[in-house]
Amino acid sequence: MTSPPLQDYSDFLNQNPNDGWVRVMGMHFTRATTEEVEAEVEIELKHRQAYGIVHGGVHCGIIETLASVGAALNAMQEGKTAVGLENHTSFIRATRSGKIRAVAKPLTRGRRSHVWEGTVYDDKGRVLATGRVRMMILEPDTELAGERVGVKG
Repeated sequence: MTSPPLQDYSDFLNQNPNDGWVRVMGMHFTRATTEEVEAEVEIELKHRQAYGIVHGGVHCGIIETLASVGAALNAMQEGKTAVGLENHTSFIRATRSGKIRAVAKPLTRGRRSHVWEGTVYDDKGRVLATGRVRMMILEPDTELAGERVGVKG
């Protein structure tokens, strides 16, 4: 017996006007399920640091975004939310242009925390960066920085 297909939230995420970082970075989600989150970014000047290569913060941000989305999709099934606690990203190969693609998958999904692992690839399939992100799962009505945490729609 096969499992039913996982719901893909990528269209919903791509239409979210409140995610400023994703919009500014030009991220486009291509898959977003409870088991895997994937996105693409076309490299532009805003992604490069002074040497002309993609800034490491872009790789960190993409990995954290995908991991956070994946943890949140899982947490939402119980009316909860997720926020990042740690991001450990390693830079493997530099790139200057083209389209990068990133994928994140869960390593652990506990009641109070998740750990997701992400990889960023260039358009030739070479690994540019890898990272692990640990998220805290928040109970409903949790306040963070003075406001209730959740998706604004």
